[in-house]
Formats: sequence, structure tokens, C-alpha cells
Amino acid sequence: MSGTVHPLLGALLVGVGGGLGAAARFWVADGIKARRPNGFPWGTWIVNAVGSLLIGLLTGWLVLADGNEPWRLLLAVGLCGGFTTFSTATVETVTMFRGGRHVAAVLHSVSTLAVSVLAAVVGIVLTSALMGG
Repeated sequence: MSGTVHPLLGALLVGVGGGLGAAARFWVADGIKARRPNGFPWGTWIVNAVGSLLIGLLTGWLVLADGNEPWRLLLAVGLCGGFTTFSTATVETVTMFRGGRHVAAVLHSVSTLAVSVLAAVVGIVLTSALMGG
């Protein structure tokens, strides 16, 4: 099933994947926060890093598999989009900054971006290597 997808099916795939991803994000981030309540948003940081690795792996696979659009919509756009959260990371950074935790805010912001980009690159390169692309 590659190629274009009917817009209604695409919206359904993104919605299902996004709902599952958002629920997984809540479960993971909340679980991490419960175990490490030191004020640094490790839960959001970890889901963004893991989600970026996952979307990198999926992107590498989908590109080498001639871009299977339904899977891209369900897994990359929906699941990974719902699992990762730039907006929450941004609000957490602003909250730390406003609370006087300037170093933590800058570290959170810079490390979230750097680790997420690196994880996506690693995922794409790893999938390409494993699939011989």
C-alpha cells in the first residue's frame, strides 16, 4: 500500500497513531517524573530523544521501502508526532527560566534540540546500514 492516501484515511491514520503516541508519552513522562522529581523535565527530554530516534528509524525504513505512505502517516506523523512534544519542552524551558533556573533552562533547551537531531540522524543512518541502502 504505497503512494497517496485518501485524505479521510490519512486523517484517521494520523489520529489513531497520534492518540497512541500521546498516551505513551503521558505514561513514560509521568513515570519518569514520579521516579525523578528533581524539577528537571527528564520525562519530556527522554520522550523527545527516543521519539526522534524512532522517527529516524522509521524514516530510513520508509525511504528505503519506497515510502509506504499509510505507514508513514500512522507511525511517523501520528505515533511519533503524538509521542514527542516540542511545545511541552518549550513551556518547561520557559517555566524554568521564569523560576530563576536559567542554567537548567538553557541546558534543557540546547540539549533537547541537540540530542533529538542526533537521535534522528542515528536512526536514519542505522536503518540505512541495516537495510543495505
